[in-house]
Amino acid sequence: MPQRGGARVTDASTTEAAVQVTGVDKIFTTKKKATVTALEKIDLTVAPGEFVSLIGPSGCGKSTLLRLIADLETPSTGTLTVFGKTARQARIDQEYGIAFQQAGLLPWRTVRGNIELPLELHKVSPQARRARSDELLGMVGLGDFADNYPDQLSGGMQQRVAIARALAESPKLLLMDEPFGALDEMTRERMQTELLRICGETGAAVVFVTHSIPEAVYLSDRVVVMSPRPGRIRDILPVKLGSAEERGEGLREEAGFFDAVSKVRELLHGEAPVGVKGVENR
Repeated sequence: MPQRGGARVTDASTTEAAVQVTGVDKIFTTKKKATVTALEKIDLTVAPGEFVSLIGPSGCGKSTLLRLIADLETPSTGTLTVFGKTARQARIDQEYGIAFQQAGLLPWRTVRGNIELPLELHKVSPQARRARSDELLGMVGLGDFADNYPDQLSGGMQQRVAIARALAESPKLLLMDEPFGALDEMTRERMQTELLRICGETGAAVVFVTHSIPEAVYLSDRVVVMSPRPGRIRDILPVKLGSAEERGEGLREEAGFFDAVSKVRELLHGEAPVGVKGVENR
């Protein structure tokens, strides 16, 4: 598994893609039998170990695209694979973990119990569940809170539990739909740095939905900019700002970071030419 601690993985041609989306459309039918095209002509490759953010205006289909990858929706046309498997088979084989904006923790289970839930559902032994939850509690910095309940945790701590639960079965891919959207700005920035550290340790690829341009730039190897509905990929911006370890708090004050934020903003407003080659650190 590629690790994000060194050079960040961006070349999908050297190994099987974590996600391959080819010619995908998604059309919904409303209760009044009208049709709504949510996504149109989507082509996207995500390499193993790569962090890719989806950004665009509300209603552009970025969450729909994530749901298609997760097998929560089915494409109307086109093909979609996860590590060479159909989305459904990848779900059955637990190839990915999912985290949403709301942590979705079970209030009657402890932190450890929430993390161990996927393992319990798949009949993993109590001893193995305990060992894995201990490992994950240490990874997300919640070793002292294993026996607490969700209502005893802050919002940021709850999201860390949700991320640990998503990692419980050692997936090679994380699908994240605005997981920090409900957090205050300071907590959100801390969680972004924490997520980079966790991804560096696990080597998991990430597909991350966000409305925040700075968040997308800070986290990503590439930012996928989507157009208003019907959602299309307007452009893909490589963000070359260093490895996971190099993206510390100080990155947000660097010229290269501001340059990348400006380029994403221009793409969202249709002001930049198609085919942006990338942003180098200055």
